[in-house]
Amino acid sequence: MMGWNTVERNWKELKGKLKETWGDMTDDELDVIAGKREQLVGKIQTKYEIAREEAERQVNAFAHDCDAAKEPLKNVGEAVSSRQKSVKKRSLYT
Repeated sequence: MMGWNTVERNWKELKGKLKETWGDMTDDELDVIAGKREQLVGKIQTKYEIAREEAERQVNAFAHDCDAAKEPLKNVGEAVSSRQKSVKKRSLYT
């Protein structure tokens, strides 16, 4: 599972997905939040007038969705890497 540290490190890349999820968030607000989970939860809670627990649930779901989207790419990357190693080994012996 993608830890929140990974979300924080990839914040700029995830800003588009964040805006898709929470369309009322501005670029400036997301820049100020800068990947800080508690600030994101608080901003969602106040901006959308929802309970903190619901805001936390949404943030957790967002992180989970990022994991789900990233996992197939990771597997593809591993498969490509494995295939490249296999090709290199064969070329050494031919």
